[in-house]
This record gives sequence, C-alpha cells and structure tokens, in this order.
Amino acid sequence: MNAIVAYASDPTFWFNVFQVILTNILLSGDNAVLIALACRGLPPRERLWGMVIGAGFASVLLIAFTAVVSVLTTKPFLQMIGGVALFYIAVKLLQPAQHDQEDTPEAVADLWRAIRIVVVADIIMSLDNVIAVGTIAKGEYVLLTIGLAVSIPLVIAGSALIMALLERFPILVWLGAAILGGVAGATLVDDPAAQPLIDAQLSGFSHGQIDTAARLIGAAFVVIAGYIWRRRHHVSLEKA
Repeated sequence: MNAIVAYASDPTFWFNVFQVILTNILLSGDNAVLIALACRGLPPRERLWGMVIGAGFASVLLIAFTAVVSVLTTKPFLQMIGGVALFYIAVKLLQPAQHDQEDTPEAVADLWRAIRIVVVADIIMSLDNVIAVGTIAKGEYVLLTIGLAVSIPLVIAGSALIMALLERFPILVWLGAAILGGVAGATLVDDPAAQPLIDAQLSGFSHGQIDTAARLIGAAFVVIAGYIWRRRHHVSLEKA
C-alpha cells in the first residue's frame, strides 16, 4: 500500500510513464501497419479481437523481454533470423484477403492465425521499442506496465484507422508490406554478425546511409516477391 502511495505521489514517476507512452507510440507506427495488414481479412468482430488480443499479447511479451532484450540483441544471427522471418511475413500479408462469415470455424481459425502473425512479427519489430522504453523505465516494471498498457488502445486505434484506409485504398496494402520489408532490411544489417562485413565493404558510408539503403532494398524485395507470388497464384487459378 505504501509503495502505491509513493508511486502515485511521485511526479517523476508519472513523467516517466508519459515518456514510455509517447516513445512507444512514436516507435509503433510500423506495428500498427502490421496489425492492420494481418487483421484486414477478418470479419468485423474477429477483426476487433485480433487487434486487441494480438497487441495485448505482444505488449505482455515485450514487458517480459525487456530484462533480457539488451543481451539478445548482442547475439549474432538472432536479428538476421528475425529479419528473414519478417520478410516472409511481409510477403505473405500481400496475399488477397478473404472475408469469411462471422463466428464460423474458418473465421476463428483465421483469427488465431492473424494473432500469431501479429505477436511474432511485433516482437521482431519491437526491439527498438523495448530498448527505448526499457532505458526510460530503468527496471521499474510498474512504470513499464502502466506505460505499455496505456499505449495499447492508442496503437489499436491507429491500426483501425490504417485498416479503414486499406479497405478504401487497397493499393496501400503494398505500401504497408513495403514498410515491413524496410524494417526487415534494417533488422538484418543491425545484426552483430553483419557488422564485420559492413565495416569491411561499406566503411565509406555512414550508419544512416546503410540503414536507409537496407530499408529501400528490403521494401523493394517484398514488393517484387509479393508481385511474383501473386502472379503465379493467379496463373495457377486460371489453369485450374
């Protein structure tokens, strides 16, 4: 009880909570795009649950991972594996959305499939979020939990807005997938195992230039791979 009173009466604590909320929102733009892409094919009710459960699970895992993420990011090839997985997810999200009926087994199966995609990709994409908010929280899990809990509805609201835009302008699906591809490209070059090669071959370029190039190449790869995949899918349907 005394601890609760101490937190409630400490202005610094609430300022840090505000910092966690603001930082997480600013860094969660690509996460909102991911949630919108993953849930866009669900019926309205399952769509809401997909956004809420997916974002909630991911945030709980982020809180749990904050204590170990600084160690994980130093392990070679871990971010590379995550980047490759994110490339696969981004291309997969370009497949045409199929709308099933409410409360059918197909809709429920699609809901849990979307939740799995959101949770896995959200964790991969949120390493920068975790490092940033973990630095602010400095091990205070009460602060971290409150900050992320308040951020969840705002990220979901952003996802709902993006989803509405995707339905009105389907071409934006490609832009969303390209954004995820850019995140995947940046994740690959940030891996410690890639640093010796980058230092040897690209020493004349700044980190910002390398990061931008990796994002552009990653975005282009996802768009091209997605286009080829969709073309082959259409051709196979026409032959069937």
